[in-house]
Amino acid sequence: MSQFNISPDEVAKLEDKFEIKSNERKLKNLLKTLTFVALVAMSIYHFYASGFGTIRDILHRGIHISFVVGLVFLFYGWKNFGDQQLKNKVPLIDIFFSILVVVTALYLPLLPPEILASRVGNPSSTEVIMGSILIILTLEAARRSIGYTLPLICIIFMIFALYGPIFPGALKHGGSSWAGFVNHIYITNQGIYGIAVGVMAQYVFLFILFGVLATRIGLGQLFIDLAMVIAGRYSGGPAKVAIFSSAFLGTISGSSIANTVTTGSLTIPAMKKVGYPPHFSGAVEATASTGGQITPPILGAAAFIMVEYLELPLRDILAAALIPALLHYFGIFVMVHLEAKKLGLRGLNESEVPKFIRIIRDNWLAIVPLFLLVYLILIGRTPDYAAVNGIIACVVIGFIRKKNRLTFNDLFECLARGAKNTLAVGAAATSIGIIVGVVTLTGVGFRLGYVVIQTAGDIGGFFLNFLPFNYFTLQDLTLFFSLILIAISCIFMGTGVPTTATYIILVAVAAPALTQLQIEPIVSHFFVFYYGVLADITPPVALAAYAAAGIAGSNPFTTGNTAFRLGIAKALVPFVFVYSPSLLLVAQGFNFYDFFVTLISAMIGIGLIGIGFTGYLFKRVSTFQRWYLGIISLLFIAPGLSSSIIGLVLVLPIFILQLRKQDLST
Repeated sequence: MSQFNISPDEVAKLEDKFEIKSNERKLKNLLKTLTFVALVAMSIYHFYASGFGTIRDILHRGIHISFVVGLVFLFYGWKNFGDQQLKNKVPLIDIFFSILVVVTALYLPLLPPEILASRVGNPSSTEVIMGSILIILTLEAARRSIGYTLPLICIIFMIFALYGPIFPGALKHGGSSWAGFVNHIYITNQGIYGIAVGVMAQYVFLFILFGVLATRIGLGQLFIDLAMVIAGRYSGGPAKVAIFSSAFLGTISGSSIANTVTTGSLTIPAMKKVGYPPHFSGAVEATASTGGQITPPILGAAAFIMVEYLELPLRDILAAALIPALLHYFGIFVMVHLEAKKLGLRGLNESEVPKFIRIIRDNWLAIVPLFLLVYLILIGRTPDYAAVNGIIACVVIGFIRKKNRLTFNDLFECLARGAKNTLAVGAAATSIGIIVGVVTLTGVGFRLGYVVIQTAGDIGGFFLNFLPFNYFTLQDLTLFFSLILIAISCIFMGTGVPTTATYIILVAVAAPALTQLQIEPIVSHFFVFYYGVLADITPPVALAAYAAAGIAGSNPFTTGNTAFRLGIAKALVPFVFVYSPSLLLVAQGFNFYDFFVTLISAMIGIGLIGIGFTGYLFKRVSTFQRWYLGIISLLFIAPGLSSSIIGLVLVLPIFILQLRKQDLST
């Protein structure tokens, strides 16, 4: 039906309209043409370099930085001007900054290798000047494209590196001169030219481009239609469609914003039509859309950074991400279902749901590139090889398919959009190199890990004195409170910092604490990553929620708060896989018994949190019962038959009370 279809052009317009970039310019005339050509060239270069080229790592990363940071100064203004004409005008200073980025980013990679090697640890005054300029411009580019939070964090880390002797206790260190700092951040591969930019240039760019092309040839619409068939008819159907369609679309986008505007343009009006309040409609879509960053096979940029950090094949990372992603959607589904029952909302009419046979007949070709991508990853091909072939498949199918046929103009538009979609996250990744460089320069990760463990141990010792029985040891409580402290840090870090940036920072400064607690590396990485996903629905800077609020016509802050509440049901999941790593499938010591016990326990715990936050089961739940269920859900954090049985016994009275007055015929 037409009301559930959206053209690729409409998707692009919605992304431009609702993505929160208040200082983004709408370029015109010659500069618009030049930047369009630059974006297309950027995509073609990355496609060639990752698929067929043999370019030195530092040169490849330097070219990537030149494109990303240089274009940020053209597309993003100094601030959000009220005068639209002034806002869209590009001053000469920004053009100068853009050129200066290219010069400073390419200066080092273009030096002969033997000269470059001699500069490490002994930078000339030219390198110090070049590095200083690039550091400053990188911070400014990040501020313009994603806001103040990340650059401020970078500056704090820089102060820590330069003035180590003034810090107290375990944080005190010898400090660094400015030349030594620039040497580490600019000349070595531990800073700006480090792993974050390397992963963006080699892998992430291609997968973002693949997502744009796959959506353009109709795969996104196919997923939306399939979600309609699966969930549209049931109580509160459009909200459940939002969950399923966002889950499907997350397999190709890896982006909260892209998911929100693509599926939300259809599901949010439909949710409002059947009776959901506007703010709740937007919140459902935003929360479901954050799953795009944790849904295989794309996973945003974080999966590829995990590949580099953990030195594991991508298929292992994707396997580990699968069950937590499903639990994320299960948690949202529980809340949405209970909310629909509480409000007495209907599903879609038969006439509003597309026919399955018709969907498959008209759109089956669109899914071939995704199957090819997943197949190549599963047989052990490198991520860039899989992405390059997926992109080729998208282009071929786009040209031969009658529906949504791809023209050369469309192809160039997709290349430009794919490149533009990487600018903000690319600027963030470049800035993150400064933080990672400070961590390796000062060893702050292990210092902060020590502080976290000591603090958690003190808190655990305090509670141990008041517990009436000796069921928990000090080590147990230290681990539990360390996890809580790190989780809180992740959530606070998420306020205004993109998920991938949050993940890299926390891997550097928080994961060492988990390592010191003898937690397996893949488990500790997923723990901080999973909480970092809350970034896009964590007020006051909840970008996905604000985009959804724009579509829903609701208050952005109310929508963000509601989205955070809907997403909190999955907060149990990272704790669960710390205590039972079998949930990640590829963790050490995996066995099917632990896996199934853990999975069922996690689902019960998530369900209880959902009931507690929604305030409804078979009928409305009292405030006392809501708190009671929330507390009991903690028993399912450390899954096992004994704790699960105790938890079930304790919640049984609530279920009996609910059923006694419930008319089961309804």
